[in-house]
Order: sequence, then C-alpha cells, then structure tokens
Amino acid sequence: MPIATINPATGETLKTFDALTSEQIEAAIGRGHERWLTYRRTTFAERAGWMRAAAELLDAEKDDIARTMTAEMGKTLASAAAEAAKCAKGMRFYAENAAHFLADEPVDAAAVGASKAYGSYQSLGVVLAVMPWNFPLWQVVRFAAPALMAGNVGLLKHASNVPQSALYLEDLFVRAGFPSGCFQTLLIGSKQVEQVLRDPRVAAATLTGSEPAGRSVAAICGDEVKKTVMELGGSDAFVVMPSADLEKAASVAVTARVQNNGQSCIAAKRFIVHTDAFAEFSRLFVEKMKALKVGDPMDPATNVGPLATEQGRTDVEELVDEAVKSGATVLCGGSRAEGPGWFYPPTVITDITTEMRIYLEEVFGPVASLYRVDDLDAALSVANATSFGLGSNAWTTDPDEQARFAVELEAGNVFINGMTTSYPELPFGGIKRSGYGRELSAHGIREFCNLKSVWVG
Repeated sequence: MPIATINPATGETLKTFDALTSEQIEAAIGRGHERWLTYRRTTFAERAGWMRAAAELLDAEKDDIARTMTAEMGKTLASAAAEAAKCAKGMRFYAENAAHFLADEPVDAAAVGASKAYGSYQSLGVVLAVMPWNFPLWQVVRFAAPALMAGNVGLLKHASNVPQSALYLEDLFVRAGFPSGCFQTLLIGSKQVEQVLRDPRVAAATLTGSEPAGRSVAAICGDEVKKTVMELGGSDAFVVMPSADLEKAASVAVTARVQNNGQSCIAAKRFIVHTDAFAEFSRLFVEKMKALKVGDPMDPATNVGPLATEQGRTDVEELVDEAVKSGATVLCGGSRAEGPGWFYPPTVITDITTEMRIYLEEVFGPVASLYRVDDLDAALSVANATSFGLGSNAWTTDPDEQARFAVELEAGNVFINGMTTSYPELPFGGIKRSGYGRELSAHGIREFCNLKSVWVG
C-alpha cells in the first residue's frame, strides 16, 4: 500500500510520500535511544509543561487538523474536530495525573528486613506504536501522552493512508517543547516494521489494528522477548431487554453503529434484542438508520461519510452479499450507490444464521446485524458467541439483569444504558482475540514502565 493521502470521498490521490530507507530507520532509532538516556531524567513537572503546551496548540489548530483527517480517511468534519478536542483532554489528563500514577509505592520495610523498601515505576526506553487510520490522532495520543509522561520516547508507524496526520503529531510535540527525538514519525511500510522491532534499542511495542497485524507484531516481539500491548478490534454486542427505554436505545444504537462511518473497533455491531422488544426496537432502529444523510464528509449536514479505503468497502460488501445469498433479510441499505468515492449506505440485516461469515467476523462499516432472542440467557449466549471481546452494551433498568450483564458479558468494557466509548479516566482494552494489556487510566501509563523493587538495608 503506497504512503499517500487519497481522498476517500473522491478516490483522488492528493499527496504521496517516500518510505524511509533502512539507513534512515536506523538513524531514527538511534536518535530516539540517545534522547531517552537524557529525557528519562527530566521531571514530571517539565514533561507536564510540554504536554499542556501540546494540548493548547491542538485546541488552537483543531479545525485545521480536522480537515486533514477528513481528507485522509473520510470521517465527518464534526467528528474529526471532536477527536482533536478529545486528544487535548487526554494530554491534560496525563499532564495532571502522571506523577500521582507513577509515585513510588512504599511497602512494609520491616517485613522484608530493610530500612526502606518500595516499588518504583521507571521508563523502559524507545517504544514503537503501530497505529491504524480510523482515529488518526486519538489512537496515537492515547499511547503518546502516557508514554512521554512516563519518560519513554516514541516511534510512530502510522497507517499508510494518514501520513499527514502522522507528521502533524511529530511536529506538534516538537513545537510544544519536547526535546528533539522524543517522538518521531516513521513513514514506513508494514514490511519495514520488523527491522524496528528487532533493534535491541527498541524496548517495547503497542499495536492497534487487525488481528493478523497483531499476530505478526506479537510474534516478533515474543521472539525478541519484548513487552507488547495489543488492541485488535471487536464485534461488540448491543443487548436490548424489555425494560429498556426503546426510543433512547434505538437512537444511541444508530450512533453506536455508524460512528466514524462504522469504522470503530468499539462500535456496536451485533444488536441482540429480546423478543418482547424486538418489533418496536427494530422499527425505530431501521427508521433512524434510513434517515441518515450519506455524503461529503466536509458538509456539516452529512451524518455518514465514505469508508476509508476501497478495499474496506469491498470487504463490507462481500460480508453483506454472502449473508443475503444465504438467506439473511435486508431491512435497509445493503447495496452501494454508483458514483465516485467509497460510500456504503447505513444497513440493517436480520435472519442471520451461524453458517454466515457475518455471524463471526467483524464488519468494519455501517452495517448492523439484528438478532432476536427469547430471554437473558439466550442474549448472553449470542453476545459471547464471538472470538472478540472488546466492548459491549446492555440496555435494561432491571438491577438483577444489569448485575448479570456486568459479570457475564465477555469483554474488556461493559456499558449499561449508554454507548461504549473511551475515557482517559477508564482503563481500555480487550480479552480473547481483541488483544491484551490496557490503555488509558493509571493502568495505561504503567504498561510501559519497569516496576522496580528497591530495597535499602
């Protein structure tokens, strides 16, 4: 895949970039390692000052970078601006809390025969982040903000279709005052990642992306015995029980499915509805999906823009077409309109069986799978019948049902009567084939630290 900005609304190539050579990659790793040797000695106060400055710059420039994100991957302009604002919030969160999160943890010195004993969180060094295109800034910032505040330095291998967003982030941190080399963007292809991972000066890696990409990076890092954090997508359940506010649930369901044009790992994808609520919920849901405006993502009136890549649209089409040929029913959407750009309409399908690919595979586009179940046990069974385990939603006002969903939904995140999203304050990550490790909160900043035991006699 070329490193290029290709407008998904038109298919036009706007700008291309050359990949770094092996020698340039080597030099970048060297700069990062040399910088870490001094940067790790900076204080939390110094790092926090630079991080707050980055947040201020991002707030001031959010409209400009929003247009860049929209041009590169097709998210609506409003959602791009909101993403930039969320990044600034995340930066401030770690600027304010890193010192507390990474404070020394004293233990009972007498119990271990010491005059003083404690656990100390210390940076690891150079960390490689392999990031996806769907949230060009937020996916990176939720790694970069805690990593830099912990005293690590970062190398970014971003998706090849968002190079301008990637370069903006490096420039942002430099202009904010971070020492040169603290955060570098590597414009490289996927085949060049192994060179970075196998370099002994690279201490760890984090990846958000597809399961095959995660397997590849994790395998290399396993061979090198390097720490990794993986977030590999999901096929989130959205369960609706009879006691739910169906009007609100249906409205949130639409947003949960088509957010980011349906291209979000934590977007609700499988809508599992109790039979007593099925008729009314499905009516409301389909009605609201049909009302969405698909079009130019730069137009403020647009609700759903194009998919980010042509191949992405093809993948969505194949899953829907295969399901329909096998007996699934399309309630709305289901076929793309002719014309330029990689658009696909908001779609709802039902009558899905276990033999269909769509039953098990993640659909990365604005397509909702609708299931009818007879009771709570059946809802949990369908919800958990996937290899993924990232996020989940349950809609019920029954306290006993809420308690069961909180415990028995197999996911890293359970949201009850609300849409799954990520907050700096909450740990974020998955189980099963959605990955391992956690981002955000205190847990996220500690992932790439050495928890060193210190004993003083």
